Amino acid sequence: MAEHHKLVIIGSGPAGLTAAIYAARADLVPLVLEGKQPGGQLTITTDVENYPGFPKGVLGPELMDIFRKQAQRFGAVTRWEIVTKVDLRAAPKRLWAETADGKEVEYTADAVVVSTGASAQYLGLPSEKELSGYGVSACATCDAPLFRNKRVVVVGGGDSAMEEANHLAKFCAQVVLVHRRDTLRASKIMEHRARNNPKISFVWNSVVEEVLGTRETGVTGVKVKNLKTGEVNEQKADGLFLAIGHHPNTDLFAGQLDMDAKGYLNVQSGSTRTNLVGVFAAGDVADSIYRQAVTAAGTGCMAALDAERWLASTQGH
Repeated sequence: MAEHHKLVIIGSGPAGLTAAIYAARADLVPLVLEGKQPGGQLTITTDVENYPGFPKGVLGPELMDIFRKQAQRFGAVTRWEIVTKVDLRAAPKRLWAETADGKEVEYTADAVVVSTGASAQYLGLPSEKELSGYGVSACATCDAPLFRNKRVVVVGGGDSAMEEANHLAKFCAQVVLVHRRDTLRASKIMEHRARNNPKISFVWNSVVEEVLGTRETGVTGVKVKNLKTGEVNEQKADGLFLAIGHHPNTDLFAGQLDMDAKGYLNVQSGSTRTNLVGVFAAGDVADSIYRQAVTAAGTGCMAALDAERWLASTQGH
């Protein structure tokens, strides 16, 4: 028999756990299915210095543990389970999840909040993975102040890469942008800004092959290969920023929830409502622009309030 809940929240980053806090305080006793990465992207971040309330900064995993404990304090149920299949058109909604020991469980829910986030695209290097959070980052807005007066490398050639490079240049002594082609994909205005920034230099027709350093030292440099000549050289760097795109974690909802061309969930203006009644979206899964912990938390609050009001209108909760 499927286990029934008034509200199931899929995902446990800032959006999902904030939704859980608000829903739990509204006596909805939400179930949070935490997913492959409990706590979301912040769990692979070291110092978080831009979340309000922490003037000295806080470690990403510690911050998310605080979120989780706060939600649990008010009655939210959190389970380390991965949702593998959904039927969000059904009434009640149906969800299937895999437990930590590989068993399949089924849930039904009157309402669902989708907060599965978005994943930064990485190069796929073992050294990059090892040093993620130790000098390797995919968010200049989050981490640029940590590299004040230092030298960093940015990988990418689109608007995001130009934005990241220009933002980093406000803090860093030097920004080296590595791109695999000899022309940029960025819009002309973004390219113009980057090319005219004296702190930004370009390495063309090249890819990063290895990230140098250890978790103790942080990033110390990168190995860069020229795709035309095959020559490999080392670039000294205190940090590596990936700006090659994000992928919203929405494959699970294909054919059920409306998405934009990039796969981000569409929500109705001024709300977190999706195209299906009783289904709400919060956080990076529906945000291709800001992608910050604080904005995700804000939409998590909105989703919980939207869900509570919808349940009240349909069930008199």
